[in-house]
Amino acid sequence: MLRRWRAHQNQEKLLAGPGYNDDDFVFAMPDGTPYNPDRFSREFTRQQARYNRDRTDEPLPRLVLHGLRHTWATLALAEGLDIKIISERLNHSSTHVTREIYTHVTPPMQSDAAERVARRIFERR
Repeated sequence: MLRRWRAHQNQEKLLAGPGYNDDDFVFAMPDGTPYNPDRFSREFTRQQARYNRDRTDEPLPRLVLHGLRHTWATLALAEGLDIKIISERLNHSSTHVTREIYTHVTPPMQSDAAERVARRIFERR
């Protein structure tokens, strides 16, 4: 899907010619200028409302678009992904920034790590 989208963007670049603003955004207007970030938040909220109207028996909880970023990071940490990879994906300036923001994930992970190592030690006896 992303390859098709990139091909579509390349066609838009050709049509716009030198007036195309090529900052290499994945999602941009036909002339390459970035969308206003608030547009995505509004559309995300609208889509949630539409979903909840159509599915009153199983509505989504109120979600904020930026919350998806935190959800991804928290799940990535819980899955044991390397902090450097997570930090790079989030475009943080350092792993220190990532650790500071997501320290709430650390205690359960520390406990899990201790339990896993203890199991490993005691299984071999």
